[in-house]
Amino acid sequence: MPITEILEKNARVYPNDVALVEINPQLPESKRMTWKEYSLIETSKVDKFRDEITWKEFNKRANRFANMLYAHGIKKGDKVAILLMNCLEWLPIYFGILKTGALAVPLNFRYAADEIKYCLELADVDALVFGPEFIGRVEEIIDSVPKVKSCYYVGEDCPTFAESYNKLLEFYSSTSPAQDLTDDDYAAIYFSSGTTGFPKAIIHKHRSLSHSCQVEQKHHGQTKDDVFLCIPPLYHTGAKMHWFGSFLVGGKTVLLRGVKPEWVIKTVSEEKCSIVWLLVPWAQDILDAIDRGDIKLDEYKLDQWRLMHIGAQPVPPSLIRHWKEIFPEHQYDTNYGLSESIGPGCVHLGVENIHKVGAIGIAGYGWEVKIVDENKNDIPQGTVGELAVKGPGVMECYYKDEKATNETLSADGWLYTGDMAEMDSDGFIWLVDRKKDVIITGGENLYPVQIENFIRQNFKVKDVAVIGLPDPRLGEIAAAIVEVKEGETLTEAELEAFYLALPRYKRPKKTIFAPVPRNATGKIEKPKLREIYCGESLVAMQNELV
Repeated sequence: MPITEILEKNARVYPNDVALVEINPQLPESKRMTWKEYSLIETSKVDKFRDEITWKEFNKRANRFANMLYAHGIKKGDKVAILLMNCLEWLPIYFGILKTGALAVPLNFRYAADEIKYCLELADVDALVFGPEFIGRVEEIIDSVPKVKSCYYVGEDCPTFAESYNKLLEFYSSTSPAQDLTDDDYAAIYFSSGTTGFPKAIIHKHRSLSHSCQVEQKHHGQTKDDVFLCIPPLYHTGAKMHWFGSFLVGGKTVLLRGVKPEWVIKTVSEEKCSIVWLLVPWAQDILDAIDRGDIKLDEYKLDQWRLMHIGAQPVPPSLIRHWKEIFPEHQYDTNYGLSESIGPGCVHLGVENIHKVGAIGIAGYGWEVKIVDENKNDIPQGTVGELAVKGPGVMECYYKDEKATNETLSADGWLYTGDMAEMDSDGFIWLVDRKKDVIITGGENLYPVQIENFIRQNFKVKDVAVIGLPDPRLGEIAAAIVEVKEGETLTEAELEAFYLALPRYKRPKKTIFAPVPRNATGKIEKPKLREIYCGESLVAMQNELV
């Protein structure tokens, strides 16, 4: 069924139950107020520390926006882009777009102006919804994208080149628009992470989105009583598709605008959150804050917190072992997926398989998996090859990129992920690395994730990335970029002694102490690191050869 029907059901069955809560701890104390306090003030310009909407209000807002889009010429098959920070308006806007039969096109809030322009043009966007953080970037490029017929601004003090979403919305009906939708209708265009250049546009149908709701709920057993804490950006498939499990059962979700460890723990306590999805850096920051004594767990109400799960990147086993030492009662799951497979869940560890921590797991609900060689042939267990997945959540195609589609998607529906993995004798899949990140040194294949997981076992290491640097004799050498924990000191000699536990060929030949950059979804930005350090190594290598 179209995913919009789930929202209609929730509004009908749970009209007065809270659907979404937004918490913005970044507001200064002098500007904070509760929703009750805010409701007693006449002005709409006062910033809110906490706000919430019910399922009935959620659906009404989505309907009003859908009817507004209709009135402004948006029709089935058109594309409407969303460029917003996480906020209460984000999801009603998303569903309002879907209710018209148009395609929602979420944009990464980190995009520079030229990247926004590129995505608007690639996806043939007809209208853009944006927030105050993006006025400058949008103003810079909007006149050069003539296909974008309308710009809607979400916020106060609307710029002259846009129309005010806030003011327009109240003039339109809150009744659901009469648009027939089916599972086979296109629903959304998501963009690949873009860590290797400009992103690709990924098309999904309603069938993909609806299936992802079922996958998440089957994996994590959400009930109406669960409260989901959502921290990652909603433009990314990971955040939204994990929310889909709560959405399916009409559960409450809290949108936290901030990632500081004390904010996370305080929100879990005060909002009675029972499910939290984290990225690796945030989980590590929470553990570090607890270890330092900055967070004292006995000051918070955390008994209801039952599940912590992580996705979007390889998860160091040492992190989870430490987490379970501090939170022994927590269920834990690792979730693997791509935007091309409608986000997380095509492979998952499963809460019952904590003994396999380190693996990404087994095929998710409704999914098939296999590992293949360079000719797409199945390979034996214990052999490294490319992971392929197949299921109802696979994308339709890369929009306007037939060549890339044919390289990634087979005629019989297998999606080749570009991730190198191996399957153990129990059928569990272990992620080895991205195909493009494999380091070939002296004829040996090195998989950076394996080396990174080893280095993270050093308690002084906060984060690490391993990349290949050019070498005149070996072709490439492994270099470790190491970020040290706050308050700790670590020397190159200490790390070299630590590396001795690795096989000789896996030991990093160079250690660089520096911050490890990650994108908004927690993935290490290795292209950025290669740009910085490979250039330096090439110059050094050329000097040696002169």
